[in-house]
Amino acid sequence: MNIKFMDKKTETTQELRDYAAKKVNKLDRLFRQDSEGTVVFSRERGRYTAEVTVSNNGMIYRASETTGDLFASVDSCVASIERQIRKNKDRLSKKLKSEPIVWNTGAAVEPEEESEEIAIVRNKHFTMQPMTPEEAVLQMNLLGHSFYAFRNMDEDGAFAVVYRRDNGGYGLMSDNGSED
Repeated sequence: MNIKFMDKKTETTQELRDYAAKKVNKLDRLFRQDSEGTVVFSRERGRYTAEVTVSNNGMIYRASETTGDLFASVDSCVASIERQIRKNKDRLSKKLKSEPIVWNTGAAVEPEEESEEIAIVRNKHFTMQPMTPEEAVLQMNLLGHSFYAFRNMDEDGAFAVVYRRDNGGYGLMSDNGSED
């Protein structure tokens, strides 16, 4: 596993980095292909946070833990990601039979009123992986987000977004390729 380390508002020792690498590398046995990991250490108000992100075959697993000890935070993150991986594998094997997905196919979205000033406070770049809408819902839930952008394999790689609806279920927005 290829692991990158980052420090925010703190400096870490080589001993901590070696410990974290050893723990995160244990997750590699759960994957068939080589994976990439990122470990971010930070400190705020005397509390230490470790955030571990593992990417494998288009799936992203992330956990963050804040404790008084970075070693304990790393242990908790790795245990959490291991649970996420096992849960995801169980869900994929069951093909989401227990949780029906309600797809929103034809609802028009009303544009919001424009405010006078638009401030973009964060800009993210990422590679959108081709996957099915069901896999995108799993990925969205694993990340704890309310929406997820992806390339829809069912639509020949068209741009699509799945999102969690306020009244329950999930919605799917996709580009149908026509200019209306």
